[in-house]
Amino acid sequence: MTRKQLAFGSAAIGAALMAARISRKRRAIDLSNRVALITGGSRGLGLLLARELGRSGTRVVLAARDQSELDVALRDLESRGIEASTIVADIAEASDAERIVDVVVTRYGGLDILVNNAGVIKVGPLDHMTHADFDEAMSTHFWGPLRTMRAAIPHMRQRGGGRIVNISSIGGKIGVPHLVPYCASKFALTGLSTAMRGELLADDIYITTVSPGLMRTGSPFNAWFKGQHRQEFAWFAIADSLPLLSIDADRAARQIVDALRHGDAELVVSWPARIAIAASAAMPNTVAFAMSVANGLLPSQADANGEESRSGWQSGSRVAPSILTRLGERAAAVNNEIPQSSGVRPAHP
Repeated sequence: MTRKQLAFGSAAIGAALMAARISRKRRAIDLSNRVALITGGSRGLGLLLARELGRSGTRVVLAARDQSELDVALRDLESRGIEASTIVADIAEASDAERIVDVVVTRYGGLDILVNNAGVIKVGPLDHMTHADFDEAMSTHFWGPLRTMRAAIPHMRQRGGGRIVNISSIGGKIGVPHLVPYCASKFALTGLSTAMRGELLADDIYITTVSPGLMRTGSPFNAWFKGQHRQEFAWFAIADSLPLLSIDADRAARQIVDALRHGDAELVVSWPARIAIAASAAMPNTVAFAMSVANGLLPSQADANGEESRSGWQSGSRVAPSILTRLGERAAAVNNEIPQSSGVRPAHP
């Protein structure tokens, strides 16, 4: 390559980056006085996103299954001066997924932002996963978001546009052992989200697909574990708490809201997730082999009782919770993963 060609190429790349930056700036919207519906909004990342949007002046509506958790989340937001309300619903149920959009539109006169955040995590060997586990994951991560989007899109078109954020996962980009139903459903959500974006841009409706890596939200305590459930909880909770592997959830929420505001097509949260996704694209066989090695290090199958699901709070051991999961425990307390007033503590053997 000649110097002239190199200079021309560098100039072209610079011009493209500048054009992308200008385009992103033009897509940005003011979040004040917008109306946002957040599914799975009572705790964890959903609650953090509600706080972040609320600080920008957005009126937030939280949808979740548990009224008591919603009450705690609502008090949390109101104490911060955020205008918020709640809806009890399970988006895995078709009627609920569609109903919550109608409730928000009736309550506020429209809907500007939809965040599909509700999720379920079931961890354990494939041989202990049943069809019901796959059905639950698909209902929550695929069918629920599809139904809320189909219900929201006509209202967004009437308002001249909108923003939709689908919280997928690195597990929607890379298959992870002992998380097969979760990964299968997140892959489906990623495909749905990215494909729908192209068709809705003409209506000024921007869909952002978010693929987080591990985030310190405290969620492992409310995940479900099969097989040798104490060992499964231990590796999951420790990985989710280690600073080098996981990202502070407040920081992740800020990145997600920034991507929402600018209508970005995709956001991969955390540098370990970016590296893993890039490696999988460039060296799929190598990553597949690494996952096989990782699977060999994970807990093996249990006996016939291995198909029973137990929560993180039922799966404590000497290893977890411990000093290795301290950051995750702190996140659980402040993000309503376990109300501090409840007195509930992880179960030990």
